[in-house]
Amino acid sequence: MKLAQIAAISMLLASSIVGVTTTIALEVHAAAPQKKPDISEEASAALLRMGQSLRAEQFSFQVRTIRVYADVNNQLLHIFHTMKVVVHRPNRLLVEVSGDDGSNKLVFDGKTADLYSAAQNKYASIPIPEGTIEAMMKEAMGRLGVDFPLADFLTEAPNKAFLTGVTSGRVIDTVTIDGSPYLHLFFSQPSGIELELWLEKNDQSLPRRLIVTYRICRANQTL
Repeated sequence: MKLAQIAAISMLLASSIVGVTTTIALEVHAAAPQKKPDISEEASAALLRMGQSLRAEQFSFQVRTIRVYADVNNQLLHIFHTMKVVVHRPNRLLVEVSGDDGSNKLVFDGKTADLYSAAQNKYASIPIPEGTIEAMMKEAMGRLGVDFPLADFLTEAPNKAFLTGVTSGRVIDTVTIDGSPYLHLFFSQPSGIELELWLEKNDQSLPRRLIVTYRICRANQTL
């Protein structure tokens, strides 16, 4: 049994948080008892600070992503994108994407989600009855096939969304990025997914880098 890795890398290059941070209560649904995730106190505290910062009324950031995909010959190749994201909670969002495969734009005004694809010369629009960013992202990814790797950070509780499916997490160490200290965190999921997250080492704990690695086993074969 050999092990293959497919990694998606997202780097938050610039983030700005403005407005008042609000506390939002989550609806809890009954579920079967599950083993409590093994998340260290330091990692939980850092994610909580991140979640509080990303619940701000308004913020914007720019992302550069590198993703790995397998072609028809199972060769691992890379594709690059740059995303500009503007968030106005609870129901306004603008995402502009440019990359190797062209440019796209997603606009949400609280009632409808509009997707423009310059590369494919296509336009699509769907109504969003619930009228929230989180509901819109679920509809857009499900019905329009929108691929947005940072959707968890736009939910009403970013720290909890990020931990969905995570069984363990800890702080690895403190590193220096562009002269500033960052916490390097590591999380794992039982489905073979590993996440590395770098957060500012301060009261805001804004994310700077995210690496997602998918470990896929194949008998007598490495993708």
